[in-house]
Amino acid sequence: MKITRKEKLGNFLFVVPALVLFLVFSLYPILRTFELSVFEWNGIDKHMTFVWFEQYKHILFNNPAFWKSMANAGIITLLALTLQNGLALILALLVTKNIKGENIYRTIFFLPPVLSGIVVGLIWKFVFDGNFGILNHFLVNIGFASFTDFAWLSEIKTALLSVGVVHMWKGFGYGFIILLAGLQTIPVELYEAAEVDGADAWQQFKNITFPLLIPIFTIVTILTILGSMQIFDLIYSMTRGGPAGHTHVPITKIYEYMSNGEFGYSTAMAVIFGMVLLVISGAQIYASKKLNYDR
Repeated sequence: MKITRKEKLGNFLFVVPALVLFLVFSLYPILRTFELSVFEWNGIDKHMTFVWFEQYKHILFNNPAFWKSMANAGIITLLALTLQNGLALILALLVTKNIKGENIYRTIFFLPPVLSGIVVGLIWKFVFDGNFGILNHFLVNIGFASFTDFAWLSEIKTALLSVGVVHMWKGFGYGFIILLAGLQTIPVELYEAAEVDGADAWQQFKNITFPLLIPIFTIVTILTILGSMQIFDLIYSMTRGGPAGHTHVPITKIYEYMSNGEFGYSTAMAVIFGMVLLVISGAQIYASKKLNYDR
């Protein structure tokens, strides 16, 4: 049946609202960001100085603080990819075993991700407080007297790790829900057949669960990387990049430069950071497809 021009126009009109929203709120800001990144501008004055790619060169070769923030984000991301997603997978596997109260567990595990990041950060800041924090009080009561006034968020050795722990606590619920959904799509018959063939739990996981979850792992990994690399609210509410910049991540550095009136410089930094995220995501997708192909 041939579609008439009137029907084509009608179909196009259904797409127009979404297209307009995309152009106004996605494409235009991206193009505007690229434009501002080659100008030196304080965000207020009408005058903008065209500097070509000088700001990019300075960020890439003369701004160690930015690369330090990238390294900090990388550490948090590594913790999330391993410990956070590992915990999410273990809990998802346990819930699929039809344990008693599984619906309650699902609700509890998904509560942290839906809470406000600022609120979570302020609560945990109280927990880690050196003078009256709950964590120090607990440690002292079980015999660790040296933690009487230990300032977790003010010590260089523990500040980033403390923020990473909070980030994992808040974020594991997303991975848990996605992995749980993936596990529930695996046919039970496969496990029953494996049991008949004498496969133990590890063999079932290695030969059935893991291969079939590779696409789900890819989604969870990409979301974890993007979420961890772009962490902002927890850092801002807990440390604001301190002590001495040791918990700064790229987003907080971009915000810092923008707050200081260096809009052009901060947008150039944002472009570089966005390119890094694109490369990481692309590499992850390629590796996942390669793994699926090899299997």
